[in-house]
Amino acid sequence: MRQSFFDEEILDGQFCQLERLENRGNPNFVEEVLTIETDTIDLAKVDMMLHKLKGSSASIGANKVGNNITKTRQLLEEGNLEGAKLAFGELQMEHDNLRAKLEPYFQQQLRQVGPVETASRPKGSEHE
Repeated sequence: MRQSFFDEEILDGQFCQLERLENRGNPNFVEEVLTIETDTIDLAKVDMMLHKLKGSSASIGANKVGNNITKTRQLLEEGNLEGAKLAFGELQMEHDNLRAKLEPYFQQQLRQVGPVETASRPKGSEHE
């Protein structure tokens, strides 16, 4: 299995160097390093997603969602993973709450407007 990682170019010589650093004092060294690395990549992905979401929520005026995004990102930057997980849960709840309140509002707005006819091209139009 190990060799297949090299054959498929999933791993390279740097991995072998990590293996050489592993010793009896810490037989899980490579696993710990890889776990830290993958956690770091995962955190970077989450932070990028939160950054995009913050811009989106700000552009539509979703204040509470934006505040929860800021809180979650701050906790991530501080390295407080447990706090960030809790804050992310609050963010999800606030997002769901926003959606649950806005959907009926927009439905009500549509009912007030009444039926809307869609535009159609006139017959004989050159774009038919």
